[in-house]
Amino acid sequence: MTDFSMSRSTTVDAPADRVHRLVDDFHHWPQWSPWEGLDPAMQRTYAGPPSGVGSIYRWSGNRKAGEGAMEIVESTPARVAVDLEFLKPFKARNLTTFELEQVGGGHTRVVWTMSGRRNPVMAIAGRLFFDRAIGKDFDRGLASLKAAAEAR
Repeated sequence: MTDFSMSRSTTVDAPADRVHRLVDDFHHWPQWSPWEGLDPAMQRTYAGPPSGVGSIYRWSGNRKAGEGAMEIVESTPARVAVDLEFLKPFKARNLTTFELEQVGGGHTRVVWTMSGRRNPVMAIAGRLFFDRAIGKDFDRGLASLKAAAEAR
C-alpha cells in the first residue's frame, strides 16, 4: 500500500467562522462542492446532527457521481475533518480535511487536503489520472467555496 496526500488552497475574503459553517454542515455543500452538479437526479440523505462531529451525508448518483458516504469526525474552529468512503465507481476510504487560518483583515486561508492509502495499481492510476483530476476538482470547489463565503 502507498500513502498519498494532495492539497489545494485559497484565500477567502471572509472570516473563518463563515467559511467553517459552509464546510461543517453538509446541507451547505451543494453551494460549493465540485461534485454536486455531476448528477441532477443524485439522491442525498443526511443523518446525525445537522452539522459538526457525527454529521453524515450519503449520496448515490449516476456513473460520474458514484456512491458513497461522508462523516465529520473532527470539528474545531480551525479544522474540519471528514471520513470519506467511496463505494462506486470504486471502493476507497480517505480522510479529507479543511484547515482554516484567519489571516489579516478578515481573510481566511483554506487548505483542502485528501489523504489515504492506495494499493499498487491505484497508486499508479492516481499519479497518472486521479491526482490531476482531483486537483482540478479541488480548485473548482475552493473557487465556489470562496464565492459562497464572500457573497454573504
